[in-house]
Amino acid sequence: QVQLVESGGGLVQPGGSLNISCTASGLTFSTTAMSWYRQGPGKERDFVASSFRSGRSTNYAQSVKGRFTISRDNAKNTVYLQMNNLKPEDTAIYVCNAQTSGDVDYWGQGTRVTVSS
Repeated sequence: QVQLVESGGGLVQPGGSLNISCTASGLTFSTTAMSWYRQGPGKERDFVASSFRSGRSTNYAQSVKGRFTISRDNAKNTVYLQMNNLKPEDTAIYVCNAQTSGDVDYWGQGTRVTVSS
């Protein structure tokens, strides 16, 4: 049974930083593409960032490029999202996605990030 458990969300002031993580179980992490998506209040779920297998190949949404960094530790089955210079529009539930080599998608429950003064 595949499980994705996110952690690290919270309240942060504009301009602040936050590091969220997602730990996976029940899959072969090293061959799984890991991504972060987010869903803001009243909005659809949007892509944020992806890390492919070894982690050397990454992809970002234009809105977070230069501020967010995705990384992974295959030994810990964990993917991270370091978020810097946070803006109120980054407020959302951040959801972890795993896509296996067989193109099967799994989703976590999400962690809430609120950017507000």
